[in-house]
Amino acid sequence: MPSFSQLNLEELLNRASSGNLRAMGKVLSLLENPYEIPKNLLESLAKRSGNSQVIGITGIPGSGKSTLISRLITSLRRNGHKVAIVAIDPSSPISKGALLGDRLRMQEHATDPGVFIRSVSSKGLKGGLSLAALTMIEAFDAFGYDKIIIETVGVGQSEVDIMKAAHTIIVVTMPGAGDDIQALKAGVMEIGDIYVLNKEDKEESRKTYEYLLFALEKGDIGLSDSSWRPRLLKTSAIMGKGIDDLAISINDHYDHIKKTGRFFEKVISRRTLMMKLLAEQLLIENVEKIYDGMQDKLNAVARNADKIFIASIEIAKRVCSEIDNLDVN
Repeated sequence: MPSFSQLNLEELLNRASSGNLRAMGKVLSLLENPYEIPKNLLESLAKRSGNSQVIGITGIPGSGKSTLISRLITSLRRNGHKVAIVAIDPSSPISKGALLGDRLRMQEHATDPGVFIRSVSSKGLKGGLSLAALTMIEAFDAFGYDKIIIETVGVGQSEVDIMKAAHTIIVVTMPGAGDDIQALKAGVMEIGDIYVLNKEDKEESRKTYEYLLFALEKGDIGLSDSSWRPRLLKTSAIMGKGIDDLAISINDHYDHIKKTGRFFEKVISRRTLMMKLLAEQLLIENVEKIYDGMQDKLNAVARNADKIFIASIEIAKRVCSEIDNLDVN
């Protein structure tokens, strides 16, 4: 890993914290590749961060998360908050690339100096979060963005890593998704602090709302914090309905976790997950390099598999014969 002098690093972070977009971009680019992260960068970011509310928004694909977030940004900005968005897009299992299209759906905020939108690839991780996403949360926190929104891929049960990274978890669903909700109960539907029924102007919204309300009252969903009663809200992101109520609930949950001490618990949890993913990613990439270096040998093994199989049987027979001839007395 390259190392910056502490003086140069502090100067870069000071420029980024004062709103210099070029400095922010430099820091974020360094964080995208674990091999490029200067040794002292994460430590410096950690000293400056730990103050922002991290809001995880997840849920059923097609429920309108990106449009909802765009409306929520407007509401939060109206109340004086600086908002950063980490939009996680699914990555190709072949190229590891991603479309990074969520940023395109939030372009109305592109010229707002109080909003920073960054799209990152999920890197195929089943937990729904990537190392880059977690390190960027630390960066935006250090830069002074007091509300940081993570929009996850929306793939279902596997996205529970968001619990370890976000202070406030919003699960978004839509009318007519009863079967999907039932299927997701064992995963992402359990972890919400706030549940949002988006597209509430649709005909099926009343039935779905009653289903969710019953599930909450019964205790089937909303299990992340026993001291907080999960809220169920109806919104229409397209029509702009219910967005201010969502912003109020987010701030109410922030007040709750500050009073109960859970705020800093989540900061520690996020950083622990970040270190775990860093170690895993470095290990995986090193193993892949070793594998690539052995490819010729592995190909030779594959070409001679029948001979190797026969030789293995002969070796096994000789071992068994030697065992039979052992004097055990």
